[in-house]
Amino acid sequence: MPRRSLRPTMRDVARLAGVSPMTVSRVQAGSSRVAPETRDRIRQAIAQLGYVDDKVAAALSSRRTGFIATLVPTITNSTFADTAHGLTEALRETGYQLLIGYTLYRMSEEEALVRAMLERRPEAIVLAGMHHTDAARTMLRSAGIPVVQIWDCGAADPIDRAVGFSNIEAGRAAARHLIALGHRRIGAIGPAIGGASHDFRGEARLVGFTEVLRQAGLPAGAVVHRGQVPLSFAGGAAAMAHLLDTAGPIDAIFAVSDLAAVGALMECHRRGIAVPGQVSIMGFGDFEIGAQCVPALSTIRIDAEGIGRRVGDLLLRILEAKDDAPAPRVIDVGFEIVERGSTARGARPA
Repeated sequence: MPRRSLRPTMRDVARLAGVSPMTVSRVQAGSSRVAPETRDRIRQAIAQLGYVDDKVAAALSSRRTGFIATLVPTITNSTFADTAHGLTEALRETGYQLLIGYTLYRMSEEEALVRAMLERRPEAIVLAGMHHTDAARTMLRSAGIPVVQIWDCGAADPIDRAVGFSNIEAGRAAARHLIALGHRRIGAIGPAIGGASHDFRGEARLVGFTEVLRQAGLPAGAVVHRGQVPLSFAGGAAAMAHLLDTAGPIDAIFAVSDLAAVGALMECHRRGIAVPGQVSIMGFGDFEIGAQCVPALSTIRIDAEGIGRRVGDLLLRILEAKDDAPAPRVIDVGFEIVERGSTARGARPA
């Protein structure tokens, strides 16, 4: 004889609390239209019965799933984790839930995740960067839901909307800053090109950086694409060692991630090279570890959590039709150069 399901229903909760199923539904949705004592009675009944709302059934009846798909390269990088946190906070009181997928910096993985997420009918989809496979772009354009590309808003037109900053301009700003400090033998560390994983945003920073060096009449031979994606402490140290051994005298380094910059700083410490006395080092991202290094790392600060909050506000404005004014297509949050102890004027080349 088949075992009878004992899973409690909304009607069971309503019966125990002495209210209608509609009132239970309102409490579950977070409505403020239910009296506090009634809300407490319903919550006690839910806890007593162990009731769990059936979101699948609700989605089938309303054709709304209540979740927003978010695809990021990794969650171990604090910047993407902070963005996911900001988006979660923006949606916390709205009933929307975040479903996160990791692309591992692989376009093929992102394409597979886009397909898998869209099969589950999200209310919207958020994904990092402007570079996607043709198949992924086709699926996203045909999805009929808001699509927000984050962490970039450069020259490429977004599929739907974008919230971020220009990575190329961030690279340009780093080069201008080091040149303004009087440095002339300048190198840079960025991700390797080729292979299954791609850090397109890091590559764009190197493009902007190299462009300014050339405009200033400075050599760009010490700009290296080296190390696995994503960049790491070890990768930054190895790239710095390569530069010191092969590039000749250098007096400043820009790394497209604070992780690589910290690794470069540690390599200088191991070799007895004074930072910033002999080499200035500048990173990107304003990771917590950079501020705690000795010397503290100069960097380009991005409000990663703020990007997530802006995305959440934008999606709520679109999904809930909060006002008649059209939602902006591109939101540029900008960036800020943070000068700390690892850069100084007129270093003596190492």
